[in-house]
Amino acid sequence: MKLSSLADYAVVLMRAAACHCGGERASTASLAQEAGLPVPTAQKLVSLLVRAGLLKATRGSGGGIKLARPAAAISLADIIEAIEGPITMTACVEHGAHDCCAEAHCQVKPHWNVVNASVRGALDAVSLASMVMPPPAAMAPSVVMEAQI
Repeated sequence: MKLSSLADYAVVLMRAAACHCGGERASTASLAQEAGLPVPTAQKLVSLLVRAGLLKATRGSGGGIKLARPAAAISLADIIEAIEGPITMTACVEHGAHDCCAEAHCQVKPHWNVVNASVRGALDAVSLASMVMPPPAAMAPSVVMEAQI
């Protein structure tokens, strides 16, 4: 699974907005600059993220953009779904999608919902607040091996 560039940029933009958490509102242009994104891309993302209820935008003097709720209450799953829609690994589990030639005989289709829930759960477990913190130290190979056993 690979995120679209727009979903990736949304995470970067939301991280920039989270850095202002508790402070003054930021403008789209300042968030774009902080995130290293073109202003038109940031404007499109802000619109989608406001529509999804992840950002609040206020016009006029003293206006700007801020998180709609605390960064700890926003997950990567929330951000990705705001841009890409529901997190699914295959199209066959989406309502109304019937474009697979093996769908009528597929023995795997009933299991995709479990896989989708696991992937969404993993993304839901990562908060935006954790993306503002320094990254965790890389685990030593021996620790990784022990964790897999």
